[in-house]
Amino acid sequence: MANWIINHGLTTFILVIWMALNIFLFTWYYHIYALRDEFYYTRYILGDALAWARGSAAVLNFNCMLILLPVCRNLLSFIRGSLVCCSRTMRKQLDKNLSFHKLVAYTIALMTAVHMISHLFNVERYNDNRRNKNDKLGMALAILADLENTTYLNPIRNIDTDPQQTPTYFVFTSIAGLTGVIITLSLILIITSSMEVIRRSYFEVFWYTHHLFVIFFLGLVIHGVGYIVRKQDETQRHNPTFCRTRSSDWGGITECPVPQFSGGPAMTWYWVIGPMILYLFERLLRFIRYMQAVTYRKIVMHPSKVLELQLMKNGFKMEVGQYVFLNCPAISQLEWHPFTMTSAPEEDFFTVHIRSAGDWTDKLIDIMQQLPEGTQGPKMGVDGPFGTASEDVFEYEVSMLVGAGIGVTPFASILKSIWYKFKISNPKLRTRKIYFYWICRETHAFEWFADLLQVLEKEMEERGMGDFLTYKLYLTGWDQGHVTYIKVHSGEETDAVTGLKQKTHYGRPVWDKEFEQVRKENPSSVVGTFLCGPAVLAKVLSKKCAKYSDVDPRKTKFYFNKENF
Repeated sequence: MANWIINHGLTTFILVIWMALNIFLFTWYYHIYALRDEFYYTRYILGDALAWARGSAAVLNFNCMLILLPVCRNLLSFIRGSLVCCSRTMRKQLDKNLSFHKLVAYTIALMTAVHMISHLFNVERYNDNRRNKNDKLGMALAILADLENTTYLNPIRNIDTDPQQTPTYFVFTSIAGLTGVIITLSLILIITSSMEVIRRSYFEVFWYTHHLFVIFFLGLVIHGVGYIVRKQDETQRHNPTFCRTRSSDWGGITECPVPQFSGGPAMTWYWVIGPMILYLFERLLRFIRYMQAVTYRKIVMHPSKVLELQLMKNGFKMEVGQYVFLNCPAISQLEWHPFTMTSAPEEDFFTVHIRSAGDWTDKLIDIMQQLPEGTQGPKMGVDGPFGTASEDVFEYEVSMLVGAGIGVTPFASILKSIWYKFKISNPKLRTRKIYFYWICRETHAFEWFADLLQVLEKEMEERGMGDFLTYKLYLTGWDQGHVTYIKVHSGEETDAVTGLKQKTHYGRPVWDKEFEQVRKENPSSVVGTFLCGPAVLAKVLSKKCAKYSDVDPRKTKFYFNKENF
C-alpha cells in the first residue's frame, strides 16, 4: 500500500477532491429543488424528476467548465514551467491531462443522460398537467397564464395538438428542447468517434467530429434561456403550504394572492465563459504560430517508412522530450498531428521522425518522396513546443527509459542532449546512470537510431564512463531467415543487427528481473521510469514501480512517468 501511495497518492487525492465536488454540487442542488418552498408548486407537477434534472445540470456545468482546461496545452506548458521549483510529483499530474479530460467527458456523458431522461419525464408530466381536469390544484397551476395578470408555471401553452404529439412538438419548438437535442447529438458523435479503434484507424473522423465541441458549447450557453424550470416569486405573500388546498380562493383572499412565477437566469455561461476565453486564446496562438515561416534543413527517408524532417523556425526553443503539432495544408488545412522531437535543445534546428501510421502520415511521406533532391518541402505549420513527462528526466539520479517502436523518439532527444552535455562537461548534469530499453517488432526499425547509440558508446568509452549508459534492444518479431543470419554471425564482437557492442535480445524484457537489477545497483536512489509506448505496457511498468519502491527514504524509489499527447 505504501509503495502505491508513492506513485499514485497525489493523483488519487486530486480525483477524490474532484469527485467530492461533483457529489457536493449534485446533493446541494438536489436539495434546493427538492425542499425549498419556491419550488413547491413546480415539484407538485414534476415530482422527483425536477431535483434529478437540476442536480445533474449542476454537475454538468462544473465539468463543462473543466473539460477544455486539460487540452489548453500552452496553459499546461506555462504551469509546468512555473512549477520547476516544485516537486516532481506535482508536475507529474500535468502529464495526466488527457486521462482527466476523458474522465470529465465520461462524467458529462453520464450526467447528460440523467438530465435528458429527467426532462423527458418532466415534459410528459407538464403535458399531463395541462390535460388532467380531475386534479384541482394541478389545473389551477396549469391555467395560470391563460388568466389576466398572472405568470405561467407550466411552459406548455399550446394544447391544440394531439396529446401524444404535444411533448415532441414542445421539444422541437422550444429553445431549451431544441438546443438540448443539438447538444446531445453533438456529444454522442464526439464520444463515439473518440473510441480507441476509431481514433487509431480513422483519425480524421475523430479530428473533425471532435470540433463539434463548438456547437456543443454554443448550445450549452443558450440552453437555459428558455426558462423551462420556473420558481415561485414572493413565497411570503403566497405561502404554498397554506394556500395549496385553497386554489379556488387564489386572488380572492388576502392570504392567498395569485402566485407569480418566473424562470431563473441562464447560469451555464457563468461556468464556461472563462475556459472558453482561454481556449480561444489557445487557438489564436496556434494560428499565429501557423503563420510563422518554417524552413526545411534536411529531409531523410529511413527504412520501415520512417520520415525524418529537420526543420528551422525563428525563435524556436525546446527542451528534451517535448513535442510539436504539425499541419501540412497540402494535405489538410485543419488537421494537426502531434510528434515528439528527436533533436536536442543544444542544436539550432529541431527534428521529428514520422512513421507511416495512417492516411495523413502516408500522404506526407508520399509528398516528401516525390520531391526533387535538395528542394524545400511543402508549407508546414508548427505549433509548440509543449511539455511532457520526459522534461524531468535530468531531475532524477537514475533514469529508466522505455520505448516501444517509434516511441523511442523522446529518448533520442534525451540521449543526444546527454552527448552534448558530456561534450562541454556540463556541471549541472545530476543524472549519473541511465538504463535504456527499446522494444521493436522488426530489425529495420533499429537502423535510424543505431548511429546515435554508436556515437554515445564511443563517447562514453573515451571519457571512461562506459557504465553511465546501459541499453538493451529487444526484437519481438523475426523469421527463419533472420535466425539463420544470426547463427552465422553469432561469434562477431558487434551485434549482427545493429552493429553495436551490446547484443540484441529476442522476445520481451522480464521486467521483474530488470527492476530487481536496477534496485540492486542503485540501493539508495530515486529512479525515474519513463515510457513512450502502449497503455498495456504502461500498466505493467506502473505496477512494477509500485512493487519495487521502498517507503524508507534511504532506499530505492521508482516514479513512473508516461508520455501522453
